Amino acid sequence: MVTNPYLQYQEATLETASQGKLLLMLYDGAIRFLVTAQAAMAERRWVDAHQANVRAQDIVHELSFSLNMEAGEIAQNLYRLYEYMTWRLVQANVRRDLAGVKEVEGLLRELRSGWVEAVKANPGHTGSVGAA
Repeated sequence: MVTNPYLQYQEATLETASQGKLLLMLYDGAIRFLVTAQAAMAERRWVDAHQANVRAQDIVHELSFSLNMEAGEIAQNLYRLYEYMTWRLVQANVRRDLAGVKEVEGLLRELRSGWVEAVKANPGHTGSVGAA
């Protein structure tokens, strides 16, 4: 059976990535889907916008589920922020509200930049202060 080399590479990347890098990959995916949703909304392609929005919501849920709530206040604050993002994306999806999608994209970009710094500061560590 011939396997797609790209898929093999992607699978190997996921299997060998640190927890911090996996976290960054999740942020990247959510941001990518929100950019796609915004473009689709601008072109009034509502089905495509909906699908991209839901994919971003799924990633935000995954980020929320990955939190280690025993990490304390940071994890609790992230949980509340992820809940807000999910609510905002649901509202944006129902109301076709571009501003809501942009807001969540901005929040994710800001959080991602913080995680980039944490991963850089601790390359041998998982980089997952609030993750399980």
